[in-house]
Amino acid sequence: MLIIAGWLDVEPADRDGYLADCVPVLQQAATAPGCLDFVLSADPLLPGRIRVFERWESDGDLTRFRGAGPDTGQAARILGADVHKYRISAVEPP
Repeated sequence: MLIIAGWLDVEPADRDGYLADCVPVLQQAATAPGCLDFVLSADPLLPGRIRVFERWESDGDLTRFRGAGPDTGQAARILGADVHKYRISAVEPP
């Protein structure tokens, strides 16, 4: 299992618009093979920050979905990012 987690920064005034423009991606992820979770959400404390959380069954599933990443328009709106892939070897209750 893989987890993709981190953050993106956009202009605070653009955050809601950026998230709205991501709805088609969220909808695609919801039906993508191997996608267990896919969320982009507004950080409640930092006005331009978007939190990223994805959970995938395998690298292959992630790669098939990901393609080339955000389109040029979305990528140009990102001011900074810190997103990483985590490989999970075991899952247990908290």
